[in-house]
Amino acid sequence: MTDTLVRMEKPPTANDRSNGVSLPPERRPIYRRPVFVLFLLVLVALAIAGGIYFQYARHFEETDDAFIDGHVVPISPQVPALVAAVHVDDNTLVHKGQLLVELDPTDYQMAVAQFRGAEAAARGKLEQARSGVPSATSAVAEAQAALDSAQVNFDNVNLDLKRYQGLDVGARSQQQLDNATAAQKRAQADMEQAQAKLQTSISQVATAKANVTAAEGDLQKAQADTQRAEVNLGYCRITAPCDGKVTNKSVDAGMYVTSSSQLFQLVPANVWVTANFKETQLDHMQPGQPVTISVDAYPDREFHGTVNSIQSGTGSRFSVIPAENATGNFVKVVQRVPVKITFDGDVNSDPAHLLSPGMSVEPKVRVR
Repeated sequence: MTDTLVRMEKPPTANDRSNGVSLPPERRPIYRRPVFVLFLLVLVALAIAGGIYFQYARHFEETDDAFIDGHVVPISPQVPALVAAVHVDDNTLVHKGQLLVELDPTDYQMAVAQFRGAEAAARGKLEQARSGVPSATSAVAEAQAALDSAQVNFDNVNLDLKRYQGLDVGARSQQQLDNATAAQKRAQADMEQAQAKLQTSISQVATAKANVTAAEGDLQKAQADTQRAEVNLGYCRITAPCDGKVTNKSVDAGMYVTSSSQLFQLVPANVWVTANFKETQLDHMQPGQPVTISVDAYPDREFHGTVNSIQSGTGSRFSVIPAENATGNFVKVVQRVPVKITFDGDVNSDPAHLLSPGMSVEPKVRVR
């Protein structure tokens, strides 16, 4: 028994196996085991795939901080009035020049009539003022003729006085001299009166011309008032400034609106992507590079676009309250810079995949 136990404690040999002795299975080295070989193959495949993916991914920059952007046109009345009719509803597609809302025009029609009457009155006053200019001019000519006549009379009387004064005392009487002197004084007074009338007539011409200028100003003001009233009347018909969809409608017939009231908004079909890339992703990014765009709302479709422009400044710089880094509590944070990406072609021509401002997207820019 002891010999048998001693023999069993020895390592099994090939003779023992050939003699049919039951022995435990031989253990293979770990590097020859199938599981290890499979693990090693998988590890090598992952390394190769990772290297290939790294070489591929380094040609792209992508971000999930991106959304559809577009123009949003607020529609507000330019005059206060009662809403007479609303011709659109939420999500209605409208075209440029289409009538959207009608305001009650009664007050503005009355204003137009009133200012047109004032304009007619101003035009009549202008014609009246213009007719006064020829009359005043004629008065000047008449006064000038009277002055010339008075001047001639004064010259004659003055010569008579000088002749009487040059005669001997025996050849003239004192009464004749006194009469000549009085006649000379009357002629001089008549001439001075004619000169005064001429000056008055000249000033009346200037006054008549000034009246014409004032009347022309009044007419221009009346015409401007009439034009303003007509423009305000035209504002009672609110039309679409561009093509787009009605959004956020908050107006109904019967409401009283003012110029500060927002009736609704128009969203045009032209949209683009605003992508906020990290500043460390902009090294090789530039306008004109192709972009692949995934829209969360349509995961089954891929959109294509182009980098249009890169904003000159980070988003935080243009925020309402920019960050103040000079307080001593500075913590460096990677900033993001908005990049505008335009779609290739008319992206909103497909009604089954309409894009609207605010939708989340994930753009991938090929930078190499």
